[in-house]
Amino acid sequence: MTSVSFLPCRSDKDVSPTGYARYQSDVAVSQYCDAHYGPDKFGVANFSATLARLCISELNHLPQCRALDLGCAVGRSAFELATCFDQVDAVDFSSRFIDIARRIQKSGWVHYRLIEEGNLISDRKMSLADLGLKESADKVCFSQGNAQDLEPRCRDYQLVLAANLVDRLTSPGRFLSEIHQQLVPGGLLVIASPYDWLEKFTPQKQWLGGRYRTGRPLDSLSGLEEKLGRHFALCREPRELEFVIHKTGRTFNHSISQVTFWQRHG
Repeated sequence: MTSVSFLPCRSDKDVSPTGYARYQSDVAVSQYCDAHYGPDKFGVANFSATLARLCISELNHLPQCRALDLGCAVGRSAFELATCFDQVDAVDFSSRFIDIARRIQKSGWVHYRLIEEGNLISDRKMSLADLGLKESADKVCFSQGNAQDLEPRCRDYQLVLAANLVDRLTSPGRFLSEIHQQLVPGGLLVIASPYDWLEKFTPQKQWLGGRYRTGRPLDSLSGLEEKLGRHFALCREPRELEFVIHKTGRTFNHSISQVTFWQRHG
């Protein structure tokens, strides 16, 4: 039996990456594996699992046939969705993340190492079976790709999930203006984001919010409503969902992602 195993290192490239290079590093892979498959931290429930279950709970009026997970990282939300959907397509820009997700899918195990202090590390291991995800894992198809340039086959989904993605796109407005094409009429688009806008990912003029426009403040929820209003209706109040990233044994990043639910006009 094989497992996913890698050693985080403290090279300058890993600790202070620029832009998308971060999502190829050993440190990022270890942190995301822990965020997706590791234990809850400080009473904060697993973000990927909680978000996937929220999506499923909102779809009780639709057939749960096909789902698209954009920005799937190392795969937990896709595996969770597959417990209810017949097919889940999972896409991430990071080829490294996709490779790890496929290896977890094939072996059923994730084995990763976390920095605890300086050069000291700890080994962590978890199985899909322990999480109740092994039986449905084969229903997920992982692929490397760009959410802003999806393949023609990515159509006719009942659900599209974009988790912590829009503030990492070069042109989030274009993405939002075209995403209705991936959904069936009446389908559900779920967007989660901490709105952590950074110019190394998104030019400031492309930010959905967090900036001034013609002298007035523009927040990201308003920006989402402007871009999605033509094809979608906001179908419930936004939710605030926390997530925690392990950096070292005594250093954690604690963030809050706003989750919004949009139904495509039928």
